[in-house]
Amino acid sequence: MSINHIVTPLDSAVLDSKEHYVFYHKMVDFAFKELIVAVQRQGICNDQEVQLFKQYSDLLLYSIEAMRIKYMYDDEDHMKIDLTYSGFPNYLEFRYLFNDLELRDEYLGRLTPIPQLKDEFLDTLMRKKVPVKKSKLFQAASIVYYSSVKKEYIFNRFVQGKILSAPKESKADLLISWSFFDVTHNRPFICFMYFDYDGTRVNDYKDEIYEVLKITADRDMALDTMAYIIDRKLAKVSPKLIKRIDLGPIHNVFAKDENSITHAILDGISKKEIPLESYAISLKLDEVSSGGEFKEGGFFSKQILQKWDDVFKKKYVFAPHRIIQLLHSKTPEIMNKLAKPPVQLANLKIDIKKGK
Repeated sequence: MSINHIVTPLDSAVLDSKEHYVFYHKMVDFAFKELIVAVQRQGICNDQEVQLFKQYSDLLLYSIEAMRIKYMYDDEDHMKIDLTYSGFPNYLEFRYLFNDLELRDEYLGRLTPIPQLKDEFLDTLMRKKVPVKKSKLFQAASIVYYSSVKKEYIFNRFVQGKILSAPKESKADLLISWSFFDVTHNRPFICFMYFDYDGTRVNDYKDEIYEVLKITADRDMALDTMAYIIDRKLAKVSPKLIKRIDLGPIHNVFAKDENSITHAILDGISKKEIPLESYAISLKLDEVSSGGEFKEGGFFSKQILQKWDDVFKKKYVFAPHRIIQLLHSKTPEIMNKLAKPPVQLANLKIDIKKGK
């Protein structure tokens, strides 16, 4: 099946050919790299946050590249793109990577040894002068997959960042980040918390901080609720500012959801108003700050907690110039409510016939 025949229906967005995998990976890789630069240039995140944003994005891209290698020549199974306002691979695909790599040695033991496979390739191509069978190509791709992909670089449902010194102009002394993949939305979220520590060495308390974040801040919820829970559970931590980035959806030809931006892009592609590789990315940034403190508890067990201000919500759209024009025309109600005008990204150009 060629890339011109992408007909992923609403109930089954499946990548089922080499061209699909190459096309999808190039699109996501290109869009993410453009997004990182744009987030920094637009001042949406400070320099330190941008570096952390890039690290979490690199984990996502590494995982998607691993999926591309895994499924490249597989005729039996196919990678699935989620449909719930996402554009990302279905979360189960990330879990499959973990499960595979847990059994790395067992799988490698079943595959044809590399020297034997090389001899078979040379014999087929040089002596017989015929194409290598797809089953043999799948074996070669599997060897690359199981021998080169590192489990520790796969994006997990919860990814914990380290405790760092906050930038000088920050509201607090320390900064911690984390990222999670919300299964309900099937999208990644990236969080930053600026906080003060009531002690001498924050590293002595880091395990408690990591544990609380993992069990209470690993899903999409009201940001002020998340902030209160973290503050309540960590007596020695005083959160001052929490930011959460909702990364997505990635609007493109594979994301057959009912989102207005996705629908506008799909409609434009179907009418040949815009090319097949057209894309846009939505990004939402929620912030909540401490507006003061209060004491809670009995006489002998009082705890100082934060008074949280209202959550400040901002929405952004990133897209190439032609797509921005299209969205202004077809979704003005969304464009007029953004925190700033749509941010222009570079055009993605893919040779559809060659997949380049």
